[in-house]
Amino acid sequence: MTAPAASATRTAGDDEIAAVEEQLRSLFVRVRAVWKEAAAAVHPELQPVGYKILSAVVRRGPMHAGAIAETLEIDKSVVSRQLKQLEGLGLATSLPDPNDGRVRIIEPTPVAIERVGRRSSRMQQQLYAQLRTWPAADVGELARLLARLSSGVLDEDAPPADA
Repeated sequence: MTAPAASATRTAGDDEIAAVEEQLRSLFVRVRAVWKEAAAAVHPELQPVGYKILSAVVRRGPMHAGAIAETLEIDKSVVSRQLKQLEGLGLATSLPDPNDGRVRIIEPTPVAIERVGRRSSRMQQQLYAQLRTWPAADVGELARLLARLSSGVLDEDAPPADA
């Protein structure tokens, strides 16, 4: 076996995986900072988790609290507290579900739609501007590898590697 063939089939070691982990940590720190900035741009009292909830409702349309909690993988009690704050800030309204009066449907207000849209547009523009400086093959490879990571490592049903 030649050296190039051996290196092509070698699986990643702990050092390579630790480097990926460090880069993911750095990315997540930046994402949290972006959510904080985005929340403040929508309303100075809005918390980052409130921004995540609000932006989900803006993007996906009216939802009930249980669907929001499931979609964002957030505890229902956190969602309830944040929804009260969103209503208090004039960013969301809750209406009875016509199919089940026990359930409340959360809708963004026009102000929220405009502010979240403006902020999301800026973040998207920054991402697109950055990735447009990359070769197309690199962007495609990044998308492919992120999909592979999210469908494998992050899949709760996937068996552990050492099982």
